[in-house]
Amino acid sequence: MQIHSRLITAAVLGTAFMLTACGKPETITAGGDDPDAKALNAAAPVELPPMVTHSRTYRCADGALVYVDFLSNNSATLKKDKGEAGTQLKAEAAGKPYTAEGYSISGDGPQVEIAMPGKAAQSCKA
Repeated sequence: MQIHSRLITAAVLGTAFMLTACGKPETITAGGDDPDAKALNAAAPVELPPMVTHSRTYRCADGALVYVDFLSNNSATLKKDKGEAGTQLKAEAAGKPYTAEGYSISGDGPQVEIAMPGKAAQSCKA
């Protein structure tokens, strides 16, 4: 039985060795200019999207949960459901309230005041 398994192992290894020797090596050479080089060099610089500085989940006075992502460009994304895209709010300057049509977030710490369309402003805690 051992002789039989040794023969099979030798046959498999021999076949694998022969198959690897069949391929020709690929030669990669440097040279020639990139046809898109001029267009790439002339392109405008890419602006990266803002970073999320911190994300918080708030429980508001009416018992509702809201999710807020605060971004590095003085903006915030307010979500009523964790899976939705949310509403983008913008602050005029650092420390000012984040606002959008009908929405407002005052502050960015563990306690904020949030107003949404059809609801009065309410205190929310992280």
